Amino acid sequence: MQDNEMKEKQAEQETAEAKAAEQEPAEAAEAEKAEDAKNAEEAAEPEVDPKDAKIEELQNRLLRLQADFENFRRRTNIEKEQLSTFVTANVVGKFLKVLDNFERAEASVEKGDNVDAVVDGMKKIRRQFEDAFKDLKVEEIEAQNAKFDPNIHEAVMRGHNPELDDEIVDMVFEKGYKLGDKVIRHSKVRVNTNE
Repeated sequence: MQDNEMKEKQAEQETAEAKAAEQEPAEAAEAEKAEDAKNAEEAAEPEVDPKDAKIEELQNRLLRLQADFENFRRRTNIEKEQLSTFVTANVVGKFLKVLDNFERAEASVEKGDNVDAVVDGMKKIRRQFEDAFKDLKVEEIEAQNAKFDPNIHEAVMRGHNPELDDEIVDMVFEKGYKLGDKVIRHSKVRVNTNE
């Protein structure tokens, strides 16, 4: 019995070896086919010209730069809007106190209180305006008896006064204001001419 078992095992082993021997050439043939297919693929792909590769690289860099610039522009616009809102809120905050005092003055006039008190209140409100302008670094443009300068003055009339030189402002109709070097509103003036 043991002999039969041994013979069966030996027969199974021989069968397995025969199958393995058959598979080896089949696997080798498959590997050879895969290698041939790979070589054919490489041969089918055209060789990349270095100039084309450089062009593609530059195009990709350009697209990234464009995207970066668009992002920068969008962020800058958002920051400008936020800054504008902040500045406006700051300016409005300075003038709210003045508005409150105007409302108090109106209420005082309606009650028919002392006129001198109303005039005194108006003077105080004016000082508040001037202080608010000072805080904002807004300055009045000096115009009376100054030489006419079209950069800061707007001539609305010509006058004649022999006591003054030509091109001297002899009357201010509306005060002008500037913020640093930027003119917010030109002074409306009459300019002297002795001709």
